[in-house]
Amino acid sequence: MIDLDENTVTDATLSQMATTGDPRLKEIMDAAVRHLHAFAREVNLTPAEWLQGIAVLTEVGKACTDIRQEFILLSDVLGLSAVVNALHDKKAKELGTQSSLLGPFFREGAAELPLGANIVANRTAPEIVLYGQVTDNNGTPLPNALVQAWQTDEHGLYDVQAHEDAHMDMRGNFRTDANGNYHFRTVRPLGYSIPMDGPVGKLVQMQGRHGMRPSHIHMLITAPGHRELVSALYFGDDPNIGSDTVFGVSASLVVEAKDNADCPIPGLKSVRYDFRMPKAADNDTGRVGADPASFVKAAE
Repeated sequence: MIDLDENTVTDATLSQMATTGDPRLKEIMDAAVRHLHAFAREVNLTPAEWLQGIAVLTEVGKACTDIRQEFILLSDVLGLSAVVNALHDKKAKELGTQSSLLGPFFREGAAELPLGANIVANRTAPEIVLYGQVTDNNGTPLPNALVQAWQTDEHGLYDVQAHEDAHMDMRGNFRTDANGNYHFRTVRPLGYSIPMDGPVGKLVQMQGRHGMRPSHIHMLITAPGHRELVSALYFGDDPNIGSDTVFGVSASLVVEAKDNADCPIPGLKSVRYDFRMPKAADNDTGRVGADPASFVKAAE
């Protein structure tokens, strides 16, 4: 037996994990141990601070439900989701439209609606139109591509926040037409604060951050033989466009609602955005996140 100190315990831990059968799991866990131990040494972590961290993570877990994923939110506000997203983009065989974060409010099973439908049930703000074309990187239209959209309402609330029964609203799935075109009606979403009533919100407040996300509409687009696209369109006049608390904004995704002569629904302000889909395997997902219910089902 040898006496271990704060340095030699790292090698001892790695030695015990050396029998891990899955090489990728071994690579990930080896790196996690090295970096976690180095972090503790760097900040000279005390027992009280370590216990406080464990308590925070415990509270994060307790806050997770089938409609709320606090761990994804934690990953988002720490910038880790953005890092994973950027690493995923670097692996692409070719780049199309820039990706963004899926976020903690995505839900499976939204209704498939006809082109031109409005995804907001009860509107108290003027309608706008989102429209454009889905193509491959060469500009060839992709008919029957699935376009999924979700957003907050004009008050800055997602359906799971606005409705006690958690029925789906401000969400819709659409299929592109024979020319790869899509269009739907909605309202201008309001920028919003991330949930501040849980442990992640408390952490953000302790850091003196505003916790705001700029106005945006999430888009998830899939087409056979092409890389799944997770993206979002951000309204450039939002006051927090340059300080998104989850680091999701890219310049190429900034839009504005205006009068467009080719808008398929005349008389309404509109946003035109054409999406380019790179080729990839059908199962090449860029979802840095998931429907919160999927985590609950997996744990059952």
